Amino acid sequence: MSRHPPVKWAQRSDLLYITIELPDARDVKLKLEPEGKFYFSATAGADKIPFEVDFDLYDKVDVNESIASVTSRSICYLVKKAENKWWSRLLKQGGKPPVFLKVDWDKWVDEDEEPDNKAGANMDFGDFDFSKLNMGGGEGLGDFAAGKDDADYETESDKEEEITEHESGTKASGGGEPSGAPDAKA
Repeated sequence: MSRHPPVKWAQRSDLLYITIELPDARDVKLKLEPEGKFYFSATAGADKIPFEVDFDLYDKVDVNESIASVTSRSICYLVKKAENKWWSRLLKQGGKPPVFLKVDWDKWVDEDEEPDNKAGANMDFGDFDFSKLNMGGGEGLGDFAAGKDDADYETESDKEEEITEHESGTKASGGGEPSGAPDAKA
């Protein structure tokens, strides 16, 4: 009897990510049909234990545009949807999904967070003029608005050195000892 390997999935409007986590899989067989039938089988481990996954996807897929990658740790399948639309679930059957099927939160993007263009990483803001963006006219920005840089700010360690200097009459070194302290070698 075959076992079910852990399967993770995520989607975008145009594709699905299906990851089968099965280290050292051998004799991998993948089958994807246009109406959404997905089949996987392989053996793994020293005992060559058979693993199998067989389910119907929610909607139709484009088999010719879908690709698979078999690595030593997992089998990743990038499945192109036939229509660019969000699916309400992965499987055609309703109800509770099988226990071996999990959402891949590392790849998941919500429908409203998906970039409109696939080159969303280039952050194209179109004709937006940032110079007209009112950031409060410098109010609340303090010395940053006046052009004061980080070197002009006094840190907590600077204040501690001043206190130590004031109390001992000499400026403190990085270790908190007055600079006139005797060497430990003496």
